[in-house]
Amino acid sequence: MTYTTLQCDLVDRILTVRLNRPDQLNAFTVEMANELVDLFAAASEDDAIGAIIVTGEGKAFCAGMDLGTEGNVFGLDESQAPDMAHMRGKLGPLAVRDRVRDDGGRVTLSIFNCKKPVIAAINGAAVGIGATMTLAMDVRLASEKARMGFVFGRLGIVPEACSTWFLPRLVGMQQALLWVLSADIFDAGEGQRAGLFHSVHAPETLLDEAQALACKFIENRSPVAIALARQMLWRNSAQSHPVEAHRVDSLAMFYTSIGDGKEGVAAFLGKRAPNFAGRASAMPDFFPWYPE
Repeated sequence: MTYTTLQCDLVDRILTVRLNRPDQLNAFTVEMANELVDLFAAASEDDAIGAIIVTGEGKAFCAGMDLGTEGNVFGLDESQAPDMAHMRGKLGPLAVRDRVRDDGGRVTLSIFNCKKPVIAAINGAAVGIGATMTLAMDVRLASEKARMGFVFGRLGIVPEACSTWFLPRLVGMQQALLWVLSADIFDAGEGQRAGLFHSVHAPETLLDEAQALACKFIENRSPVAIALARQMLWRNSAQSHPVEAHRVDSLAMFYTSIGDGKEGVAAFLGKRAPNFAGRASAMPDFFPWYPE
């Protein structure tokens, strides 16, 4: 994977992605958005990749949108006059071409749809899109030097990147409203106390801790079961009734039990490590069960 704004390293099935504009504190651009969307789509289907870690090159994670670009700094076409019907009917390439869709949301949806676990290793400042892009990731680890802020109110704009869906689910509505309406910058300790950060680490150990966690997620694990479990947890928890989860659980249990589940049971009974043959690029026929 070769990109202009990203640096990628694949070691032991763990893909480490560095936002790579250190001289600009890894500020977000339309080009970075396009590259992240491409990366997560490709990684989702690449069986050489088991898990993904996202971090920042240099001292920042991502300092938000690059506000130094010409024209509409968010990359939007001001000649358009979109409405909700436009958004419901044009969420594909046409809406991207028309420069109507929020690029942050394109990124978080690509993370949300990914079949691999995604870990954020937040090494420094993460504000605006630098904060909201991490909400779709499965776990957030932070450096002691990390600072985060949902600072949209200071710019007269609103939260983006589907963050109004993700953030209340992660920290509750009151905390989400407090952070968004105050637009305050908070430190790693506050983020951990609120449940947004799983853990806080010394800067020199952050990436090692993220890699250890990624290894725990994928070592001796079925890629098919991981992909299913990740999507089941994110999507079923948003259903209006548990019977919807039951329907998905039933199909997922059926097909994993006749697939990698057979090897898993045999390995358990034989007191040996499993050798799972399933691939995330070849999911059971019922997947995806949700609209794409």
